[in-house]
Amino acid sequence: MAEVTQILNAIERGEPRAAGELLPSVYDELRHLAANMMSHELPGQTLQATALVHEAWLRLVGSEPQTWESKAHFFGAVAEAMRRILVERARRKAYVRHGGGAQRVDVAEVEIAAPLPDDHLLALDEALDRLAEIDPPAAKLIKLRFFAGLSHEQAAKLLGLSRSAADRTWLFARAWLFHQIKKEES
Repeated sequence: MAEVTQILNAIERGEPRAAGELLPSVYDELRHLAANMMSHELPGQTLQATALVHEAWLRLVGSEPQTWESKAHFFGAVAEAMRRILVERARRKAYVRHGGGAQRVDVAEVEIAAPLPDDHLLALDEALDRLAEIDPPAAKLIKLRFFAGLSHEQAAKLLGLSRSAADRTWLFARAWLFHQIKKEES
């Protein structure tokens, strides 16, 4: 990770080749994060983890030069970009012209381990946006844990939180999100 920090610092200093070095140095880790995020999706997805990484990278780099304050900021931005891509896909699939609530069933994979349906992903996204308004660090912790697939320790370290602070934040954020989503359902 020290290499990533050095590259991010070089980008901030305006070194022309630094941006081109960033993707190759973090690609494997981004691919792992995307695969973890895709494991929460329903079977039959046409989006692959590699495509998710590439789409997120294009959104991050775009036409405007980006600067990241730290590696935590960079990986947080990546997790946010991947989350937005998955949410946009879920919204598109929910439209009636795209089949609305119809679900594709793959007979070979009937037993699935707790996939996240599109309507739950959308509800989580809305609740997470509200959480970010009242407690940005809690929202970042949820994004890094759930969407980026980081362990509790990794997310706490990236956010600069102690283990006990991360535990309290995690418990609060989960309870708050649960309450918000249940309130929306009723």
